[in-house]
Amino acid sequence: MEKTRLLGRTPEELSALSVSLGLPKYTGGQIARWLYVRRVSSIDAMTDISLAGRAVLKEHCETGLLGPSEVQVSSDGTKKYLFPVGEGSSVEAVMIPDEDRRTLCVSSQSGCRMGCKFCATGRQGYRGSLPASAILSQFLAIDEAGELTNAVFMGMGEPLDNFDEVMRAIDVLTAPWGFAWSPKRITLSTVGVLPRLREFIEKSRCHLAVSLHNPFPEERAEIMPVEKAYPITEVVRLVRKADFSGQRRVSFEYTMFEGLNDSPRHCEALARLLRGIECRVNLIRFHSIPEFPHKPSPQKVMEAFRDSLSAKGLTCTIRASRGEDILAACGLLAGTRLAQK
Repeated sequence: MEKTRLLGRTPEELSALSVSLGLPKYTGGQIARWLYVRRVSSIDAMTDISLAGRAVLKEHCETGLLGPSEVQVSSDGTKKYLFPVGEGSSVEAVMIPDEDRRTLCVSSQSGCRMGCKFCATGRQGYRGSLPASAILSQFLAIDEAGELTNAVFMGMGEPLDNFDEVMRAIDVLTAPWGFAWSPKRITLSTVGVLPRLREFIEKSRCHLAVSLHNPFPEERAEIMPVEKAYPITEVVRLVRKADFSGQRRVSFEYTMFEGLNDSPRHCEALARLLRGIECRVNLIRFHSIPEFPHKPSPQKVMEAFRDSLSAKGLTCTIRASRGEDILAACGLLAGTRLAQK
């Protein structure tokens, strides 16, 4: 019989579970402290719970913590962790060091339903959404677990396509009884799943990043099929109406492909689309993947695009490229291992 995972549950849920197993109600609070504050990996380590209580827990429950099966280290210090999450499937978590920051790029699904043509994950198809325990394992089971300063839900999968489990993980990360992180340390990236995006904006104070990549709907649809269901004009309209006051930020991600979306015509359209929104545009150099015909835009083209957007009043930066020597494109390592199996 499959055991109940403890990781990802609230103190109230853990208390209800404890009572159902014949343990004192306060055991739930003890379990929560061991999981999220002391961050132990086993029920045996929860030493303020009686031996008999731990025996009952071990019989019916497991922590749910998953360890990585592989780690690759880049020459620039970036580390890519591979986590097994099912029969033959793996997901990636990427730790990016930058001076005093340690940012974790987190996966929320094995594969992805969105099917973006330039994404190694999207080309693998969808194999399942991760439970909150598997999402939180990416924070807890890496070498830098105690050093992380920020997180981006920008790894494998579309976070808003796994809304409930992603929000459960974010609740653990930000709750006083959990990791006690400020929501401002977390960014969620989405292609724009409109019903869930609206709910995320209303319920969360985390930062938002929208994967845009082309301002022309018909051209965007060629590389991002989701455009047909959730048009970028509607996504931008929702963002424009939302409250991003205070320290909460919204950014638009724009991966640049030579001859595909890097012309002055695209720059003008992008500026028109985003005019009046207090936001940042992040230009991203494309990491080539197999069977996708387009190449990265040259650096000089990216710089000219950035300067032109800046001149039009948009805050625009070119994101530093990291980890290219360790299969840097999102999902490429997991896809390679899947193909080998």
